[in-house]
Amino acid sequence: MKIVLVGIQGAGKSTQGNMMSEKLGVPYLSSGHIFREMTKEKTKLGRWLKETLNSGALVPDDTAVEIVMEYLSKPEYQNGYILDGFPRTKAQAEVLDGVIDMVFLIDVSDKEALWRISGRVSDREDETLQAIRKRIALFHELTSEVLDFYDKESKLVKINGEQTVEEVFAEIMAAVERFKTQA
Repeated sequence: MKIVLVGIQGAGKSTQGNMMSEKLGVPYLSSGHIFREMTKEKTKLGRWLKETLNSGALVPDDTAVEIVMEYLSKPEYQNGYILDGFPRTKAQAEVLDGVIDMVFLIDVSDKEALWRISGRVSDREDETLQAIRKRIALFHELTSEVLDFYDKESKLVKINGEQTVEEVFAEIMAAVERFKTQA
């Protein structure tokens, strides 16, 4: 299965993605993790990515598509994956058209997301309040088109992300099971 997790920063995508990966036996891939790893490289691209992420801006479509699609071409992703943080724009979603089986929106309020992020210990340089607020605003501005795109394809499943971790996971897995029986 090829699954996309969508939600604002702090929605619980990485928690759910890792749990799903273990249960479904497919790798979990976070575009944010990929980009943050690349910022550690002493290259022009690494330095540029670091500045972009630390400002709260999104990586432009062409760069994001190139990097993520290169990762997805690796053998470990051929039998499925759980993708977090990509696609973030309609242009990115169109690149994956016909490839994705299901898209889960883990829906939490901005207030809940900020509360969760403020309560976690993080060594991420891109988790300043200013950067987080900018990313949340960009999420609302750009990602609605992605959600509409997948909703029209009947691939979007909306999950109440303000439940317990276990309740969110149970809802996701129930939807996955329904998909498998219909496929």
